[in-house]
Amino acid sequence: MKKVKALVLMSGGLDSMLAAKVLMEQGIEVKALTFVSSFFNAEQSRESAKKIGVELIEYDFMKDHLEMVKKPKHGYGKNMNPCIDCHGLMVRKSLELMKKEGFDFIATGEVLGQRPKSQNKSALNLVEKYGEYEGFLLRPLSAKLLPETRMEKEGLVNREKLFDIQGRNRERQFALAKKYDIKEYPAPGGGCILTYSEYSNKLRVLLEKWPDANNNDVDFLRAGRVFWADDIMIVVGRNSEDNEKIEKLANDKDLIFDLELETGPLVLVRDKRNTKFKKFVKIELDIPKEMDLDKYPENKDAVIEKAAMMTGYFATKVRGQKISVILK
Repeated sequence: MKKVKALVLMSGGLDSMLAAKVLMEQGIEVKALTFVSSFFNAEQSRESAKKIGVELIEYDFMKDHLEMVKKPKHGYGKNMNPCIDCHGLMVRKSLELMKKEGFDFIATGEVLGQRPKSQNKSALNLVEKYGEYEGFLLRPLSAKLLPETRMEKEGLVNREKLFDIQGRNRERQFALAKKYDIKEYPAPGGGCILTYSEYSNKLRVLLEKWPDANNNDVDFLRAGRVFWADDIMIVVGRNSEDNEKIEKLANDKDLIFDLELETGPLVLVRDKRNTKFKKFVKIELDIPKEMDLDKYPENKDAVIEKAAMMTGYFATKVRGQKISVILK
C-alpha cells in the first residue's frame, strides 16, 4: 500500500511542530516546509524541524512576498503584517510544490480562533481559496471543528485522531508537547518583523519614497540606522555586524564612507534615481559636537558631504575633531 505523504508548513512554533507530530503518529510520512523572505528567515524552523526529526524544505519567495506586502488584497493587521494574504501565498506555493513533488496534501498548525483576524473560520476559508487548490489543506489541531476534508473522507487521515483545539488558551498544546516529549519551543509570534511597529514605520516610509523598492532595498532597513534626505537613503552602521551587512548589500552605484584612521560606522548612500555625485577618495572634515539628523540640504553634493560627516558623528569619540573620511 502506498505510503501517505504530507507537507507541513513549519513556522518553527509549537503549533506547527504539533501538527507534524499528530500526522507522524498516524504513520504518515511528513516533510516540513518553511518560507524565507525579507521579513522572516528559516532559523527557527530549522531548530524545530530538527527537534521533531523531520526533513525541512526551505522555500525562498522573497520577491513574490514583497510584492504582496506592498498591496495586500485583505489589508494589514495591527502593523504592516498582511497575515491573511501571507498565509494564502504560502498555501498556494505549498500546493504547487505538493503537486510537483507528489505529496498527498498539505497541513498547517493553524488553530481556530487563536488569532481573531487571521484564524477565524472566514479567514481560514479565504486562505484555502487563495491557494487555488481547495480540498488539499488540513489543519490537524482544529480539524474536528472544521468541515471534513477530502483526506479524511478518503481515509488518508484518521479524523478521530485529530483535534478540536480553539481559542488562545494553550493548555492543550502544552499537554500535547509533553506527550510528544517536545521540551523546548519558541514563544508564539515574534518570527515576522512586520508585526513590529518600529520596523513597520520604517517600511512605510521606504515604500512611500520608493514604491518600486526591491528586496535589496528593504534589507537595508535591518542593516543600521536609516535616514532620508528627500528620497536619498542614508544608512549608518551601528556595529561591526551592521557594517558587514552594509558592505554585503551595497551595489556599485552606492557610496560607502569609512573613517581612515579610526574605528567607526560605515555610512551608505543610495539614490534610486542614480544621480551622479561628485566623488572623492578622501576628505578632511570637521565633525560637529551636535548635528540635526532630521534636516538635510537640497544640494545633492551637500547631502553627500553631510553623510560623510555622519561617519565621524556616529563614532562619538571623534566629535568636535578634524578627521579623514575615505570613500570605500
